[in-house]
Amino acid sequence: MGSGVQIRRLNLGLKQKIWTTITIVAVIAIVFGTGLTYYLYEKFYVEKQKEILIMQGEELRKFYFKAANKAEFKKRVQWTDASSDAKVIFTEDPMLLSAGIPYDELAENNLITFDERQRLLAGKTVIFIREHPRFHQDILAVTIPLLEKKQLIGALFLYMPLADIYEPFKSIRTVLVVSLVLLLVIVVWMGLKMTNRLIKPLNEMETISQKMSQGDFSKRIEVRQADEVGNLAASFNTLASSLEEVDQKRREFLQNVSHELRTPLSYMKGYTEAILDRVAGDEAVARKYVSIIHNETERMQRLVHDLLDLAQLEDDSYPMKDEPLPFAQLITEVAERFGLSARQKEIQLVQKLDDEIIVNGDSDRLEQVVSNLLDNAIRYTPKGKPIKITLTEEGSFAVMMIQDSGPGISKEDLPKVVERFYRVERARSRKEGGTGLGLAIVFQIVKKHNGELNIESEEGSGGTTVIVKLPLYE
Repeated sequence: MGSGVQIRRLNLGLKQKIWTTITIVAVIAIVFGTGLTYYLYEKFYVEKQKEILIMQGEELRKFYFKAANKAEFKKRVQWTDASSDAKVIFTEDPMLLSAGIPYDELAENNLITFDERQRLLAGKTVIFIREHPRFHQDILAVTIPLLEKKQLIGALFLYMPLADIYEPFKSIRTVLVVSLVLLLVIVVWMGLKMTNRLIKPLNEMETISQKMSQGDFSKRIEVRQADEVGNLAASFNTLASSLEEVDQKRREFLQNVSHELRTPLSYMKGYTEAILDRVAGDEAVARKYVSIIHNETERMQRLVHDLLDLAQLEDDSYPMKDEPLPFAQLITEVAERFGLSARQKEIQLVQKLDDEIIVNGDSDRLEQVVSNLLDNAIRYTPKGKPIKITLTEEGSFAVMMIQDSGPGISKEDLPKVVERFYRVERARSRKEGGTGLGLAIVFQIVKKHNGELNIESEEGSGGTTVIVKLPLYE
């Protein structure tokens, strides 16, 4: 419960972090965009107005020296003043600009400073932005000196209120503000959706992991997106499926082991109680009961031995020898050990082996493979029928085939015969003495030798062929 609360807090913290990050980035982007817009407007538009004022002033200065008389020039000044956004003042006494505009009522106000007048005297154009002394509003002003023989004989003062410059921007500013607010809403909305889309699978994983910790592996996450989170959800589902499969196999394994042990233990308990209670009667019956107990003990011993064997083989770290060995000789030696069992059932072991074949492997484990396969073949082959054993070379593999004359295996059972405790006919197999682990052990040994195990059979076809392919010695 504590881990679930902790994971939930982590998820909430992650959601808050993502949400905060998106909001901060959106606000910074919007503020930066707004500031950049104002900056570019002032940088380019205001600069453009400065250029226009300077250009108009320069044109008037040129016309001043071309005009036939002062009256014609003043008309040109009046025309420029009326036809453009700029206000134009012409004076032949620049002192008036530093004392006030050429109107008596404003004589106490200065349009230019003393330093700026000195620059005019030096023949330099003066440009400034500051408050207009009459209208008390900021203006953009350009003062053009009129020089004759390096003497200041007059000045042109062109200016325009900054309010007029920024007036076109008002409508743009309204649209900009509305657009930025709308953009902020969209970013926040999309950020919320994206955050929920990201966090929801993580919350599902947290919920399902809690159920998995309680042994429920049946739940899955719905994969809604093909990105890293979607891949994580798919991997989580794969993990859940694998754990569910492992858990199912574990349950089946425990059930099978319990079932396999229950039968011999019940026999042993029953016959032991019969002997202790003197129900057996004479000595011959008692010996028969002891013989049954002995057989069941041996079967339990084989079962425990095979279980330990299989557990070792399924461990990836289990050491397996890798040495060259004559495979035909190994098969012959194992067949000789099973000769007595075969003769008791009048079964002939027909061998056709290539003595030149050498394979890489663990001789003890490969001997176990041949023993388990021959044991199965003899157990299920009817009396008087043959068993064929062949060893040939195919490409880079040695191929061993053991073909019995038994009843065969159905298509439904064939893929499952290498599973633990799987028996085609349970009652008959138990009576025959098998543990149901032989083929599972064979499969693991062949797998660890980088080989292949194939079983070909059809029910009622008169036999089963087991094919083992092992890499040749290089």
